[in-house]
Amino acid sequence: MRVIFMGTPDFSVPVLQALAAEHEVVAVYCQPPRPAGRGKKDRPTAVQVAAQELGLKVHCPSNFKGDGACEEFAAFQADVAVVVAYGLILPQAVLDMPRKGCLNIHASLLPRWRGAAPIHRAVMAGDATTGVCVMQMEAGLDTGPVLLRKETAIGADDTTLTLHDRLSLMGADLIVEALAGLDALTPVAQPDAGVTYAKKIDKAEAQIDWSRPATEVDRHIRGLSPFPGAWSEIAGQRVKLLMSSVVHGAGIAGVVLDDQLTVACSSGAIQLLRLQRAGKGAMVPNDFLRGFPIAKGQRFGA
Repeated sequence: MRVIFMGTPDFSVPVLQALAAEHEVVAVYCQPPRPAGRGKKDRPTAVQVAAQELGLKVHCPSNFKGDGACEEFAAFQADVAVVVAYGLILPQAVLDMPRKGCLNIHASLLPRWRGAAPIHRAVMAGDATTGVCVMQMEAGLDTGPVLLRKETAIGADDTTLTLHDRLSLMGADLIVEALAGLDALTPVAQPDAGVTYAKKIDKAEAQIDWSRPATEVDRHIRGLSPFPGAWSEIAGQRVKLLMSSVVHGAGIAGVVLDDQLTVACSSGAIQLLRLQRAGKGAMVPNDFLRGFPIAKGQRFGA
């Protein structure tokens, strides 16, 4: 098929690579380069880099409100457009242009976690499973009928990063399967029951509230790892907490219970397994404690 691909971050790259191996990708759309890093130089997106490595031309319109962008899109005469984490809302006119419509890969089991941050929210909410859906796009936010879906369990050691990588590969496999049998697939409307929205992660959410139960604190840490990274202050320094597990223990919320970074919550305790100070790399507890000793009885959040 003649495919237009539309995506921007790392999550989208395996999908682009899978499509390029099976179909004729006639155009790649992504967000334009933006300033990043200490030098604030324009940095191309992950999809732009991957597309250029594949020898594919990249298009970065700021929107589709002007006639020029829509006309250019239409000129590709695509059979289908595949959209995954693109970052722009497509008007109905664009959705109607490809002969077989526009398909979206969404990293949740719709209708749960429509919106911007489905992976973070699934981990933070303590969902037992999540997955990917291939749906037909329509004007609403992730409201289109679903063509295919695939589930995966969320383990006790999963973070947003590990789940992100797994779902990205699942999405690549699922879209190849969907396009191979597209004419035989039956779109299934999403039910009204069970709709939830995964609002964008706000950095203000990242501070840890030790007065919550250990299971919730653990999910909070894993759900915000690696970005933006849950954090707490101790000994006057802000420390990012990137991995944890629920363990036995009890004490005053936020107090360190031993020399292995076991920290009490309102009920139960967690053990910190990966930490990061400002200007340093992420470390396991033994390495972290060598450079920044934390003794039993010290308190996070104080």
